[in-house]
Amino acid sequence: MTHHGLFISFEGIDGAGKSTHITELADAFRAEGKTVTLTREPGGTPLAEKLRALVLNEPMDALAEALLIFAARRDHLVRVIAPALLRGDVVLCDRFTDATFAYQGAGRGFDLKVLSTLEKWVQSDEGLLGDPAGNSPMKPDVDTVIEPHLTVWFDLAPEAAALRLADARVPDKFESQPVAFFRRVAGGYADRQQGHPERFARIDAAQPRDSVWQAVRQVFVEKGWLEAAALS
Repeated sequence: MTHHGLFISFEGIDGAGKSTHITELADAFRAEGKTVTLTREPGGTPLAEKLRALVLNEPMDALAEALLIFAARRDHLVRVIAPALLRGDVVLCDRFTDATFAYQGAGRGFDLKVLSTLEKWVQSDEGLLGDPAGNSPMKPDVDTVIEPHLTVWFDLAPEAAALRLADARVPDKFESQPVAFFRRVAGGYADRQQGHPERFARIDAAQPRDSVWQAVRQVFVEKGWLEAAALS
């Protein structure tokens, strides 16, 4: 674990089960005496939660949607994520920028180049974690964007996810999309993994819940971020 904390994101299409396991992972880290900041996107701050409600429920075009999501992300980084990492916390975030590329990019068909530009602007270190020149302790001597150390991707066929969501709460505007939309989103996640293989840990989310959880914990044991005894 780095001196400046550990940043983990959980990703996957709606219904993949990530939200359940992120809570279990938080408990596992706390059981080993680590301080955990558990948060989500869009959201995580009072302002970002207001923007989340707009994004999930109000009709808008893909550009407006992307701008609101990145505005929420900037506030989240400044007020929650960066301070927690500087304290040395384990930050567990339910979705981060990969979701924007998967949902707004692949799902909604929005320009990936524009999303990449927004990513650089909004997630620029700018002294949040490093020095005023933008050098980040996450990647020393590199002018970089702030991104997770590890992304846990819950990979599940959209058809299976749809069955899980059938009896869920009243769906938001994304959860109510047709299966074809989620096929595009799943493809977007696969593209992100291909582009960042060193950062992604793929989990087969079609397994029984206990098996999925063991697979998640094993990833962290193998990286040395959880003790092997935690598997017992």
